[in-house]
Amino acid sequence: AAKTLNWLEVQGIEALAPVSHPLEAVSLAPPVPDPSKIVCCGLNYADHCREQNIDLPKNLILFSKFPTALIGYGDAITWPAGTSQQVDYEAELAFVIGKRAHNVPVEDAYDYIAGYTIANDVSARDVQFGDGQWIRGKSFDTFCPLGPALVTADEIGDPHSLAIRCRVNGHLLQDSNTAELVFKVPQILSFISQTATLLPGDIVLTGTPAGVGVFRDPQIFLHPGDQVE
Repeated sequence: AAKTLNWLEVQGIEALAPVSHPLEAVSLAPPVPDPSKIVCCGLNYADHCREQNIDLPKNLILFSKFPTALIGYGDAITWPAGTSQQVDYEAELAFVIGKRAHNVPVEDAYDYIAGYTIANDVSARDVQFGDGQWIRGKSFDTFCPLGPALVTADEIGDPHSLAIRCRVNGHLLQDSNTAELVFKVPQILSFISQTATLLPGDIVLTGTPAGVGVFRDPQIFLHPGDQVE
């Protein structure tokens, strides 16, 4: 971010008149429009494991979402009629790859992160659990809202002390902190890069905390017209 500002100053662009538009007058695309991969972490919050009464995973659990699931801030989450009655929300910290990453040591992992954003790992639970594997239930078109902004890595510093919350229709349903991550951001990036080369613009979702609808009593699932924040 600092380098960008310096370049703008050198070019004299800081003298341009600012332009603004009301938020309701614009449509925000995802901050990363066309990733080659969306990689996700499962069972990666200690409080999410506790709400299921299961042990913390000994190894990082990975799955993926199809890139066609990606949508921007304010876009509608949709799914074909009859495909699911159990669509759930999952607020997550995501990071975006800034340069090609292959076999990256844990201690070097932060050098490969361009920035951080927020994702919703929308999940059709009946499809996810009915299939016996997760990718279809996680990958319906529109099942990966992302944004609205990408915050550069230098502005975040340590990503393991961030509040993470999700509200549905104004009701606070997830309220946690990234300190609850079982596997930390450098471990995640390093682990993935040992299997698949991460490319600039690839998105990694780090997992969701406690409070998801499927493990509530009674359960809470999304319905047409619901507002997720």
